[in-house]
Amino acid sequence: MNGKPVVRMAEIEIDPEQLEAYRALLAEEIEASVAREEGVLSLNAVSIKDSPHKIRILEVYADRQAYEAHLLTPHFLKYKNGTAGMVTALTLIDVDPIAMAGKP
Repeated sequence: MNGKPVVRMAEIEIDPEQLEAYRALLAEEIEASVAREEGVLSLNAVSIKDSPHKIRILEVYADRQAYEAHLLTPHFLKYKNGTAGMVTALTLIDVDPIAMAGKP
């Protein structure tokens, strides 16, 4: 891995009637990405408390190459294709980390 980390925030809205199926596909994709891809440093998904169909994902990749490789993996493509009809809005925001910490 070389270069600086890529950090993105995804703001996603899901068809409420398909929320349970979406959450299952998302959880499967996140688990596979973190387990199988060295360059995926962390993926954290949350929903807005009073609007569970509004999902936010903080994505941290080792570098641009790791991010681009992630987009081509079978588990990401399964998620992307499987959820295409469930997503009603998607905004990807490139962000600069200020302070990020976690325990192993």
